Amino acid sequence: MASVELSLTVRDLVHADLASCGWAGSARHLAGMAVQLDRARRGDVDYLAVCASADIPVAKGGVDYRVKGGVGTLWQLAVHPALQSCGIGTVLIEAAEQRIVSRGLRQAELDVEDSNPRARALYERLGYVAYDRRPDAWDEQAPDGTLRRHETMCTVMRKELS
Repeated sequence: MASVELSLTVRDLVHADLASCGWAGSARHLAGMAVQLDRARRGDVDYLAVCASADIPVAKGGVDYRVKGGVGTLWQLAVHPALQSCGIGTVLIEAAEQRIVSRGLRQAELDVEDSNPRARALYERLGYVAYDRRPDAWDEQAPDGTLRRHETMCTVMRKELS
């Protein structure tokens, strides 16, 4: 069995990265990411990219500071499918938590779909604790370009940061 060591850096996601982020979702999702980058310029959110040596994002995610006062809400966390379970998600979440702390906040929250036990297990390993459940829904773009409504139940998780 061969192993590969990745050298990773975390930086702000920028508009030029969107062309390399097709793995993260549909064209509609990428357009939504562009809107979030505009919010990042205003300071409402941090939007991060984890990059390998070629400086191309292999993971991305954001922290929204406007969802709940005094809390950094992690959202849109994703790792390139070919690189999942390699520790990259942990690097992304730890960097997001550092951003939250740098703003003087001490709590991080996130929602995880009940249908995503692997993500929930990661969050629990990183110290997140479930405290609520709520429904969520959004429009998704199918491969043929049509929109469909995705409805799901999410577990809300929180972590106290030091």
